[in-house]
Amino acid sequence: MPRAFLVVMDSVGIGGAPDAGKFFNGDLPDLGANTLAHIAQACAAGRADEGRSGPLHLPNLERLGLGAAMRLASSVPFPGLDADPQGLWGCARELSRGKDTPSGHWELAGLPVPWDWHYFPDQAPSFPEALTAFVAEQAGTGGILGNCHASGTVILDTLGAEHMRTGKPICYTSADSVFQIAAHEETFGLDRLLELCKAIAPRLHAMKVGRVIARPFIGSAEQGFTRTTNRRDFAITTPAPVLTNWVQDAGGRVHAIGKIGDIFSMSGIDTLKKGSDARLMEHLFHAVETAEQGSLTFANFVEFDSMHGHTRDIPGYARALEWFDAEIGRLQGKLHKGDMLLLTADHGNDPSWPGSDHTREQVPVLIAGLDAGTIGQVKFADVAASIAAHLNVPAQGPGKSFL
Repeated sequence: MPRAFLVVMDSVGIGGAPDAGKFFNGDLPDLGANTLAHIAQACAAGRADEGRSGPLHLPNLERLGLGAAMRLASSVPFPGLDADPQGLWGCARELSRGKDTPSGHWELAGLPVPWDWHYFPDQAPSFPEALTAFVAEQAGTGGILGNCHASGTVILDTLGAEHMRTGKPICYTSADSVFQIAAHEETFGLDRLLELCKAIAPRLHAMKVGRVIARPFIGSAEQGFTRTTNRRDFAITTPAPVLTNWVQDAGGRVHAIGKIGDIFSMSGIDTLKKGSDARLMEHLFHAVETAEQGSLTFANFVEFDSMHGHTRDIPGYARALEWFDAEIGRLQGKLHKGDMLLLTADHGNDPSWPGSDHTREQVPVLIAGLDAGTIGQVKFADVAASIAAHLNVPAQGPGKSFL
């Protein structure tokens, strides 16, 4: 029986979304945003030589068709473009009215989001008074800190010391449909933070806020604050079955790596592995070695987005891409006959773009293990339908298999 490995390169967009002008970073529309192209251009111009040097070097992804996919999506040539890709390649457009993690992943799993998410206004305060009072009550504190749109790293520098002094949770949001709470793992307590987020999540979900995110950190005002890998997302449960459910209902095992368990609230998931991206790659290698016949392994590599996209760190993003490319090159050699390895993304996060939010872009669809060729321009939901077809699993939803 065949196996499938669906790997999301979080935020590795390739530009060209036809509706990008309707999505904004502050006052600037996303029209013209292109995460991969602008990183490649910065590398070629010598503006991304911290910890690396020279043009962006992604030989394994290029051989699978990354350059060809970017050219198809946005008409932007990729330096070192392989004119004859050895994989099955194309690009995908999103239908859901969002550029966030749940929208992208739900649709890749076969379910376009059937509603408009609730977004908090970019003003201070951002949250309604009744909500902040409820959060403070659940936290057992005399109030909250933040109550604004903010970068998750910058707000720690601004409010970390006050949080440690007062014990009040730092609550903030972004252009995504999220309510985020940052708290110190030691002085506030990791378990207490997770319980707080779990307690308030139903109220936020009823407002159609996509995720309540626990953002634990460590450190001190003197040494600086650092977010840990113990982040936890409390997401709305999908209102209909998705790819993970389809596979599980058909008798297949489903293995989640990274944020996937949080994004889908563990629905249709048998096992979950977490950690840094380096650790997640080890888990992915192990899955390729041990996953059962007929199984789906669904992985997300988040650090492109969380560590480099939102912080507008072009050299760091380039380093992460080159590391990932080398690992995928090694991984391909370990695939079994009949395996399908599909690499894609959930949205963009152009580190050259003003602001610090996601960017509305098309994404690559690169497939190893099947005959080379092009699938052209497809929809996000077609990814789920195609994986279901490969696994001989009945599919639901609007997607159509491109196999």
